Amino acid sequence: MYLHIAPIANNWMKMLQIEKHFPGSFADLQTLCHNNDQTRPTVLILKYGKGGHNTLHQDLYGDIYFPMQLVLFLNEPGLDYTGGEFVLLQQTPRAQSKVIVLQPKKGDMLLFTTRFRPAKGSKGFYRVNIKHGVSELHRGERHTLGIIFHDALS
Repeated sequence: MYLHIAPIANNWMKMLQIEKHFPGSFADLQTLCHNNDQTRPTVLILKYGKGGHNTLHQDLYGDIYFPMQLVLFLNEPGLDYTGGEFVLLQQTPRAQSKVIVLQPKKGDMLLFTTRFRPAKGSKGFYRVNIKHGVSELHRGERHTLGIIFHDALS
């Protein structure tokens, strides 16, 4: 997956005029992280039960972070659990925040930004900050596999 999205990430940096370039291979990204004392893998399985939730946040674990991450949904909403919607908060400069609520199905994959995405305005591109979280579960269990491409600080 990394090979397919690294060019998009680099295009984002170019649009936003950020002097950052991501390597073409995942192994080279890991080397970059390790050279900056980010040696802890960040792939995780998340399990939520009744009352479980995840507050709005960004998965930034050091100076090196890849601008996209993905989550795989391992349970069927409505059948295995209720509630537990995937929530995105879009914070646009000089505008009201916008909430996006998603209910992916079992087997779906969601690719989203780790910190910000480019948006085009009348004066060019600008950053739109994004946070993500999970709404409270009402019943059942919800499992996801999260893949954050950059490693965390040791």
